[in-house]
Amino acid sequence: MRVKFPLSEDLWQRAEKIIPCGTQTLSKGPDQFVRGVTPKYLQKGKGSHVWDVDGNEYIDYPLALGPILLGYDYPPVVDAVIKQLREGTTFTLMHTLEVEVAELLVDMIPCAEMVRFAKNGADATSASVKIARAATGRDHIAYCGYHGCQDWFAVTTPRNKGIPKVYAEFMHAFEYNNISSLEKLFSEYPDKIACVIMEVPGKEPAVTNGKNFLQQIKDAAHKNGALFIMDEIVTGFRFALGGAQEYYNVTPDLACFGKGMANGIPISAVVGKKEYMNELKEVFFSMTYSGDTLGLAAAKATINELRTKPVLKHIWDIGRKLHEGVNKIAKDLNVPFEIGGQYVRGHIAAKDSEGRDSLEFKSLFLQETVKRGILFGGPVFISYSHSEEDIKKTIDASYEALKIMKKAIDAGSVDPFMEGEKVGVVFRQRN
Repeated sequence: MRVKFPLSEDLWQRAEKIIPCGTQTLSKGPDQFVRGVTPKYLQKGKGSHVWDVDGNEYIDYPLALGPILLGYDYPPVVDAVIKQLREGTTFTLMHTLEVEVAELLVDMIPCAEMVRFAKNGADATSASVKIARAATGRDHIAYCGYHGCQDWFAVTTPRNKGIPKVYAEFMHAFEYNNISSLEKLFSEYPDKIACVIMEVPGKEPAVTNGKNFLQQIKDAAHKNGALFIMDEIVTGFRFALGGAQEYYNVTPDLACFGKGMANGIPISAVVGKKEYMNELKEVFFSMTYSGDTLGLAAAKATINELRTKPVLKHIWDIGRKLHEGVNKIAKDLNVPFEIGGQYVRGHIAAKDSEGRDSLEFKSLFLQETVKRGILFGGPVFISYSHSEEDIKKTIDASYEALKIMKKAIDAGSVDPFMEGEKVGVVFRQRN
C-alpha cells in the first residue's frame, strides 16, 4: 500500500526514537489530527497557506496555535528580523528595543504602566502570579482556563507527574460566566487568595445588572483584596489593539501577552500597574533571552502593521464570513456542527445525535476538509493574509465535508467513512 506522506512518515519514525512524545508541542502531535490523511510535518508557509514536507499545499487555520496574526513570511516582519539578525540577537548589555517596544505596549494596552518581557506565555503567567503573591502576601490562586505548563498551574492537570502535590492545595478553579463560583471560593478561603487569573474564551461574557462577567470578576477580586489578572496570551492583539481588556472595557491589574504579538517570533510580556509591577524589583524574574532582539524587532514591526493597516477589521470581517458561511451550510443540512467562538478566535464544535461534543464527528470533518486542502485543527484563527478566495474555498470544502457528516449521522456511525485514525485528546483545561 502506498504511503500518502512518505517524508512525513519517515521523519515521524525517526522522531519517535529520540524525542519523548515525538513532538515538542503536544497540540501539534499526530494524534491531534487524522493520521493517514493529514501530514505530520510542515515545511514552509506563505501568507495563509502552508506546505508539508511532501509538497502538498493547505489553507491554514490553527496558524501555529495562534501566533501567526499577519501571515507566514510577512515581509515587514521578516525584513525587520533579518536586519536585526545581522546587527545582533542578544548582547552583553541591554538593547534600545527593550525600551521602544515597552513604550509601544504602554501606549496601547489599557492596564500597561510597566512592562517586562519573556519568551513563552507560561513565563508571563507565572510572573504575574508571583507578582500577585508578593503584593498581597497570600498564596492561593483562583483560576479559569488554561495558563501554561509551569508547576503552579500544571499541578491542576492530569499531566502533573513530577510536581509536588502540595502545590494543588493553593489552586482553585471557578467557572466562566458563573460569578457565584468565584464568590464561593472567596468565602471558603477568606484572606488567602492572592489573585484571580483567567483567560477570555470565545464565548461572550454574560452581562448582569449592566456589568459584564469580566467586570464582575474584577469587582469580586478587589472586594476581597485580590488582584485581577487577564491572561491575554491568545486574545492579545486579536480582539483589539489593547486586547480583550480594551474590547470589553475592563482594565485588570496585570495582564499577560504573547502569541500574535510578534507574528510567530517567540516573545511574551507581563504588563500592569506600577504599584504591582514594581514587585519585580524583588521578585526573581530574569532570563538570558527575555531581551532577545529578534522577538522585540518582530514585535515592533507587527505592532506597526496593526496600527497602520486595517488588520483587525480584516480578521473580524473575514472571520465572520467564514463562521456564517460554514454554519449556514450546517444548519441547512441539519448537521449538529458549528464553528463557534469569536470570529477571530473560533473553535470547531461537532455534536453527536444526542447533542454531546463528539471527537468522532469532528475527526470526520477534519478528515474531509484536509483532503480538500484545508488544514483545520482545534482552534480556528484568522490572519490578515486570509483572502476572500481562501474563505470561499474553505466554505466549499466544508460543504462537501458536512454532506459526508450528514451521511454518517444517518448511518449512526462515522466508522464506515473514516480513512484514518480518529483524533485523540490532549489535556486542555476548560472551566
